[in-house]
Amino acid sequence: MDRAHGYPRPQLERAEWFSLNGEWEFALDPEALYKLPNDPPWDRRIRVPFSPETSMSGIGDTGFYRACWYRRQFDAPRIEPGERLLLHFGAVDYRATVWLNDCLVAEHEGGYTPFSADITAYLNSQGSQTVVVSANDDPADLSKPRGKQDWQLHPHSIWYPRTTGIWQTVWMERVPVTYIASMRWTPNVERWEVGFEAWLAGARNDALRLNVKLCAGETLLADDTYAVVAGEVHRRIALSDPGIDDYRNELLWSPATPTIIHAELRLLGRQGEELDRARSYTALRSIGAQGDKFVLNGRPYQLRMVLDQGYWPETGLTAPDDDAYRRDVELAKAMGFNGVRKHQKIESPRYLYWADSLGLLVWEEMPSAYRFTKTSIERLAREWLEVLARDASHPSIVAWVPFNESWGVPDLPDSPAQRHYVQALYHLTKTMDPSRPVVGNDGWESVATDIIGIHDYDDDPERIAKRYGVEEIPRLFKRERPGGRLLLLETHVQEQPIMLSEFGGIAYSLDRHGTWGYSRCETEEDFAERYQRLLRVVRSLPILAGFCYTQFADTYQEANGLLYMDRTPKIPVEQIALATRGPRSKRDFQLEWEWRERLMNHQRHQYLIPSEDHHTANDPR
Repeated sequence: MDRAHGYPRPQLERAEWFSLNGEWEFALDPEALYKLPNDPPWDRRIRVPFSPETSMSGIGDTGFYRACWYRRQFDAPRIEPGERLLLHFGAVDYRATVWLNDCLVAEHEGGYTPFSADITAYLNSQGSQTVVVSANDDPADLSKPRGKQDWQLHPHSIWYPRTTGIWQTVWMERVPVTYIASMRWTPNVERWEVGFEAWLAGARNDALRLNVKLCAGETLLADDTYAVVAGEVHRRIALSDPGIDDYRNELLWSPATPTIIHAELRLLGRQGEELDRARSYTALRSIGAQGDKFVLNGRPYQLRMVLDQGYWPETGLTAPDDDAYRRDVELAKAMGFNGVRKHQKIESPRYLYWADSLGLLVWEEMPSAYRFTKTSIERLAREWLEVLARDASHPSIVAWVPFNESWGVPDLPDSPAQRHYVQALYHLTKTMDPSRPVVGNDGWESVATDIIGIHDYDDDPERIAKRYGVEEIPRLFKRERPGGRLLLLETHVQEQPIMLSEFGGIAYSLDRHGTWGYSRCETEEDFAERYQRLLRVVRSLPILAGFCYTQFADTYQEANGLLYMDRTPKIPVEQIALATRGPRSKRDFQLEWEWRERLMNHQRHQYLIPSEDHHTANDPR
């Protein structure tokens, strides 16, 4: 096991897995000339899962190359009759081809989503196994979803170093010949139930049953067994409604009380024998948009979010270890935020695990392509569907964002085809997941959305107060054009939540050369004062359902983080938190203490951090 990175798929976890992270043979292929596993020279060594652009990989080459190759020998675990061995890749950017012992076993396109291969039939009966991976990733291709990866040689403006090849965990697991391949949880607070779906893979057997056991702490919530029909299970698991609000609130998930419902899944054979076993988890919570409010568990809830690019100094898009994911969640909460907008990155499931467990809301945003072509449409739509399938069960995810600032649809106001594209992806997302709000195009030029997200980097709090302190909402959308862009492309303004989903961007850094922000401070005191003034104004604006400050941490040349890139706070975290959320009441501290006691008694979490917003999420006051 690789304890540094944790179980790579935390919502479908088996007892045993085998990591292939570590040192691999490596070769750069600048012109993508090599075609077969024996073609590359294998003249370097790389540390997986860090991309070759990063220093942690041992390569540190930030130049242009269209492909790279990986090779590793390993000893396969013992495979008993009736077992299979699966090879998993968390993410390979962009087009991956995988061989085992010179046999092609997998091909996958998409730099942010996982894929797997059953390699049982290709294993050598004796001796070691050889896996070879080719990653094709044209640095100049603007038609693929690439997010913030720069197409120029050196990072410029808001674009960052490229990420090529393997950048998430490579691992193996043994499974039975018929096994639980995937599952999905969908909570329903109104009906006090949890929707459950599971899909099996492998040999077909019509006499199978699936046992699902749900527990919250020491409390058994459900222990049911379902028949498997055509390799699938689709059920609604009813929970006993405790009736009294205090007990209901204890079970509801929120940033203040992140109650996890642990699940044990057992696949049973004809005689009741156990064929497969896995652990999972879910949570009971509802989210939505009602009128002009974002609503969590049936109550209006102000979103206090921070924009998070998800880069680290020596490891790029990949966290140095699992503790780094946990620490980022802790820091966001410690700074007074209840959510993050993961910007132009599909984050690792390990980050989402910590957001689920510690209580942090997440907006998940698809990395953009930057051309509007048939190829870009097909690529982005296909990968977005894979994202939805991978992450739909995470309780922390409360919004989907398929587009940002009209990237990839640059002529949105004048092109019916581009508007139809955004509308189509909005409706496709709502079809695949009706349970969450969808922000069709965040920032401006909304054509289909559940939340109107506005990006406004005006550095004058008084102008922000005047602009968004209006009572006539249609007047705001008619007159104001942050960034010179229309906020809405629809003539009819519906009552929807409005958010400043990007603002601030105040830069402060010790090194002024080569760094920038939307505005700049010269001292820590000035930085603290300007952040406090701006947040005081934004918190007080009644038309806003929430906000998202830019940004969590400095990211390469962008020095507008609340933290330096190594996560050192620029000013005391307590000072940031006070400005972010305002003073806390005695009731907040009382509820926090009560929740900590419950966590300690049930021993449900290993890490404890300050919680907040109890009265807006669950408290029946």
